[in-house]
Amino acid sequence: MPIVNIQITREGNLPGTTAATAEQKAALIAGVSQLLLDVLDKPLDSTFVVIDEVELENWGRGGLSVPQYREQQRAEGSR
Repeated sequence: MPIVNIQITREGNLPGTTAATAEQKAALIAGVSQLLLDVLDKPLDSTFVVIDEVELENWGRGGLSVPQYREQQRAEGSR
């Protein structure tokens, strides 16, 4: 029984959106499940996929929260 945990930031990919849509989540679940079936012969009905949406402030990179990291990257790119 495979369990796959997908973590994504809770931010929109399109202007005005704040999180992955139900359709995008369904596509992730279907795609990951199919991949496990194709590669490892794991039945679809025994595969579990969990999607966690994480607030940007709770996600870090390089010792900084993602918003701070992105701001640092923008500042370094403008030099």
